[in-house]
Amino acid sequence: MKENPQIDIKKILELLPHRFPFLLVDRVVELKKGESIVAIKNVTINEPFFQGHFPSYPVMPGVLIVEAMAQTGGILIIKSFPEIPRDKIFLFSSIEKVRFRRPVYPGDQLILKAFYLKNKFNIWKMKGEAWVGEKLTTDGILTAALVDKED
Repeated sequence: MKENPQIDIKKILELLPHRFPFLLVDRVVELKKGESIVAIKNVTINEPFFQGHFPSYPVMPGVLIVEAMAQTGGILIIKSFPEIPRDKIFLFSSIEKVRFRRPVYPGDQLILKAFYLKNKFNIWKMKGEAWVGEKLTTDGILTAALVDKED
């Protein structure tokens, strides 16, 4: 029997430390462990950032699109490498070659993709992409370091 690759919001909450209003992944629709992941973020006018970005022309901030790609990549790494200790946390260590190609508006559905590239020691690198329909909105290389959680 084939495993269902979908991961719902309840399971995402178990995997990621992020919470409202900063959890930016609603559902995982495809997962190839050690390779790639596809997730969804439904962008609504109710997002708190639209109150100030920009009230007369609401556009999703690019930095939050990059964060959504990173959260998607985090799910890929956690599901692909179960030996990663749960008392550790991933933090950005670099963002490279990020390009914002199209604005994201309320009502859009972001299709978030992450592709595992490599890891060495506690440094993990992946390619991230964000799409609306057939249009690429954002892409870049994301690097995260696995560090101890401080109390």
